[in-house]
Amino acid sequence: MNKPIVDFLSQYIELTNEEINILSNQNFMQSFKKGTILLSKGKIAKECFFILQGCVSSYYLVDGEIKVTEFFTEKQPITPVSYTTKKHSEYYLECLEDCIISIGTPENSAELMRKIPRLAILGANIMEDQLANQRMKYDDFIKLSPEDRYQNLQKTSSELLNRVPQYLIASYLGIKPESLSRIRKRLLRKSST
Repeated sequence: MNKPIVDFLSQYIELTNEEINILSNQNFMQSFKKGTILLSKGKIAKECFFILQGCVSSYYLVDGEIKVTEFFTEKQPITPVSYTTKKHSEYYLECLEDCIISIGTPENSAELMRKIPRLAILGANIMEDQLANQRMKYDDFIKLSPEDRYQNLQKTSSELLNRVPQYLIASYLGIKPESLSRIRKRLLRKSST
């Protein structure tokens, strides 16, 4: 079950057989039901997450309305800002599907770093990649029209369109569900001509 973690880390470094065995023998996994809130606004995150199976969204509640900022699926890490800053979270993390998630805590991370010291350096590289990806998504959000953002989502994360309710996709794109409906109809008409 820890193979996704090994695959993810292998993108950054070549793991030895011993390191793979250490990672494979870690048991930080938990199952969560759809609708489980992993982190609430106002709480300080004591855990970070790695999605093995399922989909998680991060969102803000603004005047009672959900504003989705990200979707996380298989082989994606989630390091809540609150986990790093030790300040109260401004947003929520919620399971959109039944999930299996590897849970990281400062204690088990320290133990893993003791066993595999190279992971400490790796953490910085992963954080740099995450920040760069977030920056590119932010830049795209600012410069692209809602229709272009939807088409970009189709190209980069098409599976989300079948896994996530359309009203949450609309929120993520920064539009109303009715606008998303119109965009989808318009694109369908274009593709059929």
